[in-house]
Amino acid sequence: MREAMVRATIREPSTGARSIVRSLEELGVTDIFGLPGGAILPTYDPLFDSEKLRHVLVRHEQGAGHAAEGYAVSTGKVGVCFATSGPGATNVVTALLDANLDSVPIVVITGQVGASAIGTDAFQEADIVGASLPLTKHSYLITDANEIPQRIAEAFYLAQTGRPGPVIVDVTKSAQVQECDFVWPPNIQLPGYHPSLKPSVSVIDDAAEAMSAARRPVFYVGGGMVRSQATELLLELVEKTGFPVVTTLNARGAFPDSDERCLGMPGMHGTVPAVVAMQRSDLLITLGARFDDRVTGHLESFAPLAKVIHADVDPAEISKNRFADIALLGDLKETLTDLLAVLEPAFEQYGRADIKPWWKFLNSVKETFPVGYQDTSDNLMSPQYVIERLGMLAPDSIFSTGVGQHQMWAQQYVKFNFPGQLVTSCGAGTMGFGIPAAMGAKVGNPHKTVWCIDGDGSFQMTNQELATCRINDIPIKVALINNSSLGMVRQWQNLFYEKRYSHTELNTGHGSRRIPDFMKLADAYDCAAIRVECPEDVDAAIEEAMAINDRPVVVEFVVSPDAMIWPMVPAGLSNDEIQYARDVRPDFSGLDD
Repeated sequence: MREAMVRATIREPSTGARSIVRSLEELGVTDIFGLPGGAILPTYDPLFDSEKLRHVLVRHEQGAGHAAEGYAVSTGKVGVCFATSGPGATNVVTALLDANLDSVPIVVITGQVGASAIGTDAFQEADIVGASLPLTKHSYLITDANEIPQRIAEAFYLAQTGRPGPVIVDVTKSAQVQECDFVWPPNIQLPGYHPSLKPSVSVIDDAAEAMSAARRPVFYVGGGMVRSQATELLLELVEKTGFPVVTTLNARGAFPDSDERCLGMPGMHGTVPAVVAMQRSDLLITLGARFDDRVTGHLESFAPLAKVIHADVDPAEISKNRFADIALLGDLKETLTDLLAVLEPAFEQYGRADIKPWWKFLNSVKETFPVGYQDTSDNLMSPQYVIERLGMLAPDSIFSTGVGQHQMWAQQYVKFNFPGQLVTSCGAGTMGFGIPAAMGAKVGNPHKTVWCIDGDGSFQMTNQELATCRINDIPIKVALINNSSLGMVRQWQNLFYEKRYSHTELNTGHGSRRIPDFMKLADAYDCAAIRVECPEDVDAAIEEAMAINDRPVVVEFVVSPDAMIWPMVPAGLSNDEIQYARDVRPDFSGLDD
């Protein structure tokens, strides 16, 4: 019988609001982040009766959006959040931008004023569909309750297929209160949407032939590898080839840092080996990456000798920034499966170039230019030391970050060894991302330890979600790297603006002036609060935090504002201009590849 394969159609009396809840239940959603208001209120009434949906009441809609992102990145599922009309919806726009640039599958359901009031400048009316169009994969406005199951099912399909991304479903209040039948499952037919799944056989063969001939190959791995859940295939591919791997910020953990073939992150604050490997490569095997400016530096001088294989599910990315000599258009799971099938026959037919000299060169670069830091001269702790110890003492944790220096130090000094282990804002660089993203990651992974590595600037944008965490039993842990400044901006002022520190001092951590006092703030949220000012206390504080699991923990590390991120490629310059430290540029004249 077909009962095991096809569910019987559900048809039951409903309202539009109830159809929203029932659609989410049928789609297998278990967790929602949101904040009610007038235009979405009808949906919150049947939500109250749902035994399948857990709703986490956030303190700000931006927090709901980032929590949905953290949930999605760390689980591979679609994240879901609710917001009301007007400012409720516009508060989620930052999360839509963030999810769009980082290809994160989330569905945002917003309430809208009644259909008859649209266009009248009604109370809390905002054209969120129009406002979000450039920032989403698709946007829906629903005015008829009968459309709700179909559109929500389509939203989930769009969010998680092809290149993942955010979809917004704006439902008028009149549609939510309208009586209708709930009918499930809908038939998904989107005539204009055909995501590519498999590249052609001929280009797969071309890629295998190019890989056979390459003397200086590099796997350039982007966030698409994590989104496609193809990381096991990547491991197999590296085992077969022995090629070096670089992982972008969005792909940290897609290939384990513990593997000696991983060179780390490329780009502006990448490792010297990763940057140099790409610059000297003769073949870039680009997997789910988009040649963004933070990786390439000055585009015209990026990897000047390299032939490019570009595998991506999004045809708009192929040859957008860098011409692809061989374009593998399709899902990475399908692409890598097909590539693995032809690789050995290609090696037998064409032979294999000797890459031992390439590895000799790269290992020399690794030995000569390791990731490291100098102790500070102001008697305050080195933030790098704090983050390095956290990575050592909590290696299996999921880590979220805010945006700033701490984000770059996290990717440098924590070893990421599984996909989704780092949850961070890459393309948009959204300060305030860390706390709500950690909250979402913990909801999606309740048995994992989740740390948020945050800066005092980022933390102050969304720390109110600690109340959400405390009330809802979401015991995240926060490593607050407090340098009392907007550190990344201050670093640029140090390097490029003659140390004119215009409006970057935050007055949060040094001396007797603490505004706010983060320990009092954590205590106000009924969180465990630990302050560390001496390096010899770092390990004990981390271990104490690891032992507390009945509430969130905030560990404030008071660190030097003078610490800077190295290496660095100054914006707009060639990656050949990478600086290993202040006034120190790598010299490869003695290293022969």
